[in-house]
Amino acid sequence: MPTPTPMPTSPSTYAPLVAFGLGWFAFAAVFAFRKRPPAADSPTRARDRSSWWGIGLQAASFALVWSKPSQRPFGMPFGGLSILGGWPLTALVAILMALSVGLVMRAVARLGKQWAFAAQVVEDHALITDGPYAIVRNPIYTGMVGMFVASGLAIGRPLQLVLGLALMSAGTYVRIKAEERVLREAFGAEYDAYAARVPAVVPGWGRR
Repeated sequence: MPTPTPMPTSPSTYAPLVAFGLGWFAFAAVFAFRKRPPAADSPTRARDRSSWWGIGLQAASFALVWSKPSQRPFGMPFGGLSILGGWPLTALVAILMALSVGLVMRAVARLGKQWAFAAQVVEDHALITDGPYAIVRNPIYTGMVGMFVASGLAIGRPLQLVLGLALMSAGTYVRIKAEERVLREAFGAEYDAYAARVPAVVPGWGRR
């Protein structure tokens, strides 16, 4: 009878999962504890429901990486590369999660009552162009992409990470286009000027 392979017990083996879990806990806390304005204070002026297709694609990308068949054996470095295992992987995952969650926190706080899952414009909607929105037009999506990559590095396999990133990119594109339609309708030339000088998702890349 073969002897079972012992589970690795080194702290460096568990550390990437700890960094991954803490990052997602912080992300959930951003939305669980944020101050919610009364619904009556911000009636919706315009909404683009096509953004829900994008939300579905983004959710599918996370499901692909998180599903049990996609997860690599516990303790195995990402892609079999020793440099992407243990403490180096922990540092990479922790940095990606910290930067991404921090960006999402700042962006959600800056939007206030204007934040919503689906693309919409509310009464007294202001075009936010400062803070994280001076770096990219969609900092929440930038943060989501960073968290997705960190998730794939922490628990996934290279193929699933690439396929999931394709789904994430498609979903992000759909959501951005939906939001652009309602914002351009609301702000016209002001939004066009903003879009011309600030990239959509990746800082310093993709200016219109």
